[in-house]
Amino acid sequence: MHTIQEPNETWQDNVIESIVDFAKSDDGAMVHVGKLARAVDEPYAMQKMVDLLSQNPQAKKAFQECKILGDIDLQKLYSLPSNTLGYAFAKHMLDRGLKPLKSDVSTADDEVHFLGIHIKETHDIWHVVIGADTDIQGEIQLEAFYVSQLYATRFWLALIVKNLLKSTINDIEASTQYMDAITKGWLMGKQAKSLFGINWDELWEHPLEEVRADLNIVFPKI
Repeated sequence: MHTIQEPNETWQDNVIESIVDFAKSDDGAMVHVGKLARAVDEPYAMQKMVDLLSQNPQAKKAFQECKILGDIDLQKLYSLPSNTLGYAFAKHMLDRGLKPLKSDVSTADDEVHFLGIHIKETHDIWHVVIGADTDIQGEIQLEAFYVSQLYATRFWLALIVKNLLKSTINDIEASTQYMDAITKGWLMGKQAKSLFGINWDELWEHPLEEVRADLNIVFPKI
């Protein structure tokens, strides 16, 4: 059984405070995302995540190459056939007025650094591949998918905790939808092949349904 080193009390207090502050904030308050990410940042757990992910040949190769996705031309992807991953991604982003998340650097310092960069750059691609919208239920679904596929991911688990706490306090009637989203994302993540380390820029022209089938993306009936 894999274990994470026991954090100190100050660290625990900071994490709890960050989750509670986030739960009290309005939806979409991005300043709290960064605060929570910094609060749960713990080198041992991050390295353990790298070690566990590296057992998968795809992820191991990704850590060896540390390939940065870089700029994504949404207009170019939007011109692809409507059944392709690239078109679906571009439409998803353009319809919502979103811009692709990208790294501020062109190279990763080490494997842990690359882990953060890769997850950031591919976040919206994962949204499209697993069919999760950008509303609160869709975000929770993706958060549960991350927790299912990534070991020791304190950040994504903390986001789920935040959303459940927020529902408990402010919108208990939404709890069923939130739990359904968690269940859906968790089951999909367990059934699917690992999405970490995929070179998505090599799949833009592939049919989305073909990509999903290859990755065993199955939509449970919930």
